[in-house]
This record gives sequence, C-alpha cells and structure tokens, in this order.
Amino acid sequence: MASMRDIQRRKNSITSTSQITKAMKLVSTVKLQKTKERAENSRPYFQYMYNTVTSMLARSGSLDYPYLKSGASEKKAVVVITSNRGLAGGYNSNVTKLVTGSSLKKEDVLLYTIGRKGRDSLEKQGYQVAEDYSDVINAPLFSDAKRIGQRLLEDFAEERVGEIYLAYTSFKNTVVHEPKLMKLLPVEFSEAELSVEEAKTPMNYEPSEEEALDIIIPKYLASLLYGALVEAAASENGARMQAMDAATSNAEEMIDSLTLQYNRARQGSITQELTEIIAGAEAIS
Repeated sequence: MASMRDIQRRKNSITSTSQITKAMKLVSTVKLQKTKERAENSRPYFQYMYNTVTSMLARSGSLDYPYLKSGASEKKAVVVITSNRGLAGGYNSNVTKLVTGSSLKKEDVLLYTIGRKGRDSLEKQGYQVAEDYSDVINAPLFSDAKRIGQRLLEDFAEERVGEIYLAYTSFKNTVVHEPKLMKLLPVEFSEAELSVEEAKTPMNYEPSEEEALDIIIPKYLASLLYGALVEAAASENGARMQAMDAATSNAEEMIDSLTLQYNRARQGSITQELTEIIAGAEAIS
C-alpha cells in the first residue's frame, strides 16, 4: 500500500493538472463562442456557393475548360486542415485517418497542409508535403483562402496536380464534429444530380464560357476553403473544450479516490500508534 506521503504527492500533482485543464476549458469555451458564430454565419454562403456552381456546371453540358476535367498529372492535391496544438481529443487524428484511409494512393498525394499536427503526422507516414500554411488556422481570413486557392489553381494549370481535394472537420454543433473529404476540382456529379439538372433550362454564358468561369472558379475555390477553415476552427475549439472537460472530470474522480485512500491510510496509522501506546502501557504495568 502506498504511503501517506506518496498519496499526498500524487493528489497535489493531479490537483495542479486539474487547475490547468479547467483553465484550458474556459479559454476554449470563449474561443468557441467566437468561432462558432463565424462558422454559422459563413455556412449558408459555403453551401449555396457549392450548390450553385455544381448546378450551373451540370446544366452546361460538356465544356472544354481546364478546371472541369482531370489534368494530365496523376498527382492529387489534398488540402488537410488540422490544428497547431494537441489536447483536442481525436480532432486531429480523425482528419489524418480520413486521408490515410481514403482510396487515394500515398505516392499520388501532394499535401497542402494547414495545421502542424496533421502535417507532422502525415509526413511521418510517408506523405509528401508540397506547401504548408499552418499559420493560417490561428486566425482564418478570406484573403488566406484566396491565396491558397490561387496556388492550387496554378499547380493545376501547370499540371503538377490533376485533381484537388479538401480534408477538414465540419462543425455540426458544439459536441458533433464530422471529418469530411470532398473533391473540389474537377467538379463531379452523381447520375441522379446530372439527370435532374440537365432536364432544366440549359445554362448560357455571357460573355463567353471561358471568361465567366475564369471569374467563377477562383471565387468558388476560395469560398469553399474559407468555409472549411472557419468550420475547422470552431470544431477544434469544441473538441478541445470537450477534451478538457472530460480531463477535469477524470481528475476530480481521481482526487476523490486518493482522498479516500489518504484518509484510510491516516486512520490506519492512528490506529497503529494507539495500539502501540496501549501495548507499551500494559508492558510497563
């Protein structure tokens, strides 16, 4: 059985850890309120941009436009959004597992990482990182998404990559966060979606198809990247808040258990001392 000193030392250590997790939970809660509002405000635009562009392209027939068909390169660009810090439960590992568990071959993947945790994890597993934008996730801005989107389109146009994917965590609510892997370019449609859209009025472009899409596609890509960034930031803070809340609860349970052990050890020590005193008194008499 552990001594009273060992129990007290461990109890003090866990109490210190509990204070840290409580503080981190409070910080994450405050950050969550801000990022949650941004995510909820941007989500309708994010969804309508994707739905509008895919609907428009589905009704356009077969356009001969570079960004609407797979490039000559076998490489797949994957934008991976994770966090720069840990202590967020399975938030980071869920996104990396999404990439490693996908049908994309490791040797064909070029990573454009946002967040050091995902970058480091996937690099260790042999994935190639083409560009790192880890500083972006601390305070996501639309200008950041636009810059990343421009780089992706340049690499696509220069045939460094033939397809573009996005791996991020979708923010459903405070406790539900869903990792997603979606294909950004070229835009694909299911047979059902294609048949429904083709039955509608065909899409006409003014001025020309190429001029219109040169404006639309960069905005489409930047909008989806920005929407993913703000949802990932909200998911990160939500996951960290839950993780720190669970850690605090576990610490409190351990403290209660150690307090009980300490009291029992103390009671046993007192009983032993009394027994020794009584035995000594009887021996003298």
